Amino acid sequence: MRLLPTLLVVLALACFGCASASAPVQAQTSSSSFRQSGLASYYADKFQGRSTASGEPYDKNALTGAHRKLPFGTRVRVTNTKNGKSVVVRINDRGPYSKKRVIDLSRSAFSTIGKTAKGVLPVTIEVLE
Repeated sequence: MRLLPTLLVVLALACFGCASASAPVQAQTSSSSFRQSGLASYYADKFQGRSTASGEPYDKNALTGAHRKLPFGTRVRVTNTKNGKSVVVRINDRGPYSKKRVIDLSRSAFSTIGKTAKGVLPVTIEVLE
């Protein structure tokens, strides 16, 4: 009998976590029409292996990114508006903390769409379903 209340609490917390993880995108717009333009930057190599906001370690070779509001696990297409190259990344961190930037990319993701020597690129972000 004591197990039932504990199980209900665990289920309630699991459901709450699921609902809150998807709420920010749904509140703004439908996921297929979310678009954002601005500058993208990439993580320096010194962050390799450090924990991201989602709890997973940063991997410069993975196709991941950081966004201020999109839920962890959201897949977005990031397109360099100068050359048309794009890459699909999974959001696993929070940031960027510079107001002029809209996304931070892993080194691998950034180098797929532009040269890392540039440091920042003009991009458009589209959420994928």
